[in-house]
Formats: sequence, structure tokens, C-alpha cells
Amino acid sequence: MKKIFLLVLVFIVASVNVAGAEKKDLIVFAAASMTETMNEIKNLYENENPDVNVIFNFDSSGTLKTQIQEGAACDLFISAGQKQMNQLEELGLILKGTRINLLENKIALVISEGGAANIKSFDDFAKALENEKILFTMGNSDVPVGQYTQKIFAYYGLDEKKLAQAGKITYGSNVKEVTTQVKESSVDCGVIYCTDAYSAGLKIIDTATSEMCGQVIYPAAVIKDSANIKEAEKFLDYLKKSEVMKIFAAVGFSPAQN
Repeated sequence: MKKIFLLVLVFIVASVNVAGAEKKDLIVFAAASMTETMNEIKNLYENENPDVNVIFNFDSSGTLKTQIQEGAACDLFISAGQKQMNQLEELGLILKGTRINLLENKIALVISEGGAANIKSFDDFAKALENEKILFTMGNSDVPVGQYTQKIFAYYGLDEKKLAQAGKITYGSNVKEVTTQVKESSVDCGVIYCTDAYSAGLKIIDTATSEMCGQVIYPAAVIKDSANIKEAEKFLDYLKKSEVMKIFAAVGFSPAQN
């Protein structure tokens, strides 16, 4: 009888400890273009892993990189460009052996409702930007979507500085700001990711080839100073699962080749 009582007591104490256990906060810094998709994945992951609370910080990859450099708490970083991840790796801030190419996106040309109806391709866009009175929006030079756009400018021989001085270009500090400008018809057209065009319900006029701007690869890696390395690695493995990749694919992402 005494043994039974002790077993029951141990079970009760164990149950209380499990019920009262605090969730671990997993802090994920992710490119702004992943906002809608990652929030959907968060709900699924937390349902399967009730002991983890996934906290996102969405912004331009350049801003996120700077925050990590300055010591912001971060467990996992997913960038919209290789440049920002390369810089963190060079500084020794990435945990060795965890970096992967997670996703691939596409660069899209989109137009606002009722704007730039004559533009039906990047070729048309390049001609119109030089010869017509249109207003175009793009990302700043320190964010990946802006850097990809600059490569497209170089491909067509467009002078960004001259066009900006002529009042033909406005800028956004991340891809969401660029998308909003097109969505609200405050500009005629813009260059964003296909995934953002999908999320915002914008019509894609054309997509850039790899010759125009290179591949749009999203690398991911665990941060060296993470307080939750095992949890970060587990979440990163989860993102690679086929059922999760289907969620990414539904908005225009595709698995990246490593």
C-alpha cells in the first residue's frame, strides 16, 4: 500500500512539473518576404511541439544581419540573400555545419492597378523607365530585393542614380514597403519577389532570369551564440520536410539545391 502511495505521489509531482514547465522561446530572424508563410508554419510547428514558442523578427535581411552583429538575441537566421549570411559567417557568428540553402524565390515585375498598362515585360519596363514618365519603386541598396533590382538595371544598362534624380524611382526599406507602394497604386510599377506578389494579390507581368540577376537563394543557419541550439536545429530540419515545402511552394517558393 505504501509503495502504491509513493508511485501515485511521484506521478502527481511529475505531472505538475510537466504542466508547469515553461515553454522555450525560439527566436527566428527571417526575411520580410517570408512573413505570411512562416506564420502559417509557426502554428503547425507549435501544435506539434507544445514546449516551444516560436518568436519571429521579420525585416530586411540587411537590417536583421546588423541586429545580429550588434548582439541581438537570435537562434536561427533565414536571409533573402547570400551576401548577408556570408558577412555573418566571415565574422564567425554562424554555427559551423548548420548553414544550408533553404529556398529559392523569383524576382517579379508587378504593376499597380491602372498603371503602366503598356509594360508587359522587363524589356518594356527598361524602355519605359528611360523614355517615359513613369514612377517605379524598388528596395534600398542594402536589402536583397534592391540588390537584385540593381543587377537588373546593370543588365539593361540603366543608370539608377540618373533615374532617381529625375524623380522616376522611389525606395522601400524592405520588400513589404515596396509591395505596399504598388498595392496602393502610389507608383506605376515595382520589382518584388514572386511570393510577395502572390501574398498581395498583385499580377506578375514578368519574372527575371538568372542571367538578369542571378539565383534568388534563401540561406538559413543557426547563430553561434544561440541559447537554444538544439531547438533551432530541430526547427530548421522541420522547415526542410516535404509537407512544409508544400506550404512554401503554394506561394511561389521552391526548394533550393545545396
